[in-house]
Amino acid sequence: MNTRSLMIASALVMALIGLSLTFAPQEVLHALGNEATGWQLTFLQLSGALYCGFALLNWTAKAVVLGGIYGRPIVIGNLVHFTIGALALIKTRSGHSIDPFLWAMIVVYVLFAALFGYVMYTHPATTGSGK
Repeated sequence: MNTRSLMIASALVMALIGLSLTFAPQEVLHALGNEATGWQLTFLQLSGALYCGFALLNWTAKAVVLGGIYGRPIVIGNLVHFTIGALALIKTRSGHSIDPFLWAMIVVYVLFAALFGYVMYTHPATTGSGK
């Protein structure tokens, strides 16, 4: 599996979410049909900072051999994030009408959880270095 593409895609998705939450938390909540108070906006900005940090981690690790001894913590972190995120989104979905944005987020999170799970439990591909 080409883990470089996986890391770039996850970095871009997390950067998009992180930058949106960091610089436009009130607009994000308004688009989702909610209004926020001061502490909720601060919490969303902190969440955006976490997403931006994770995006930078994935971006800088795009050339690392994932699944090996050194890349394994990065894979575990992504697997846990996307699995728990997918479960939380699915739980939010139960009992609500069909919201296209929520469905899109569920699909993205389940897809990334499955891909990082695959990387976690497969042996890293050997390189063409002749070893």
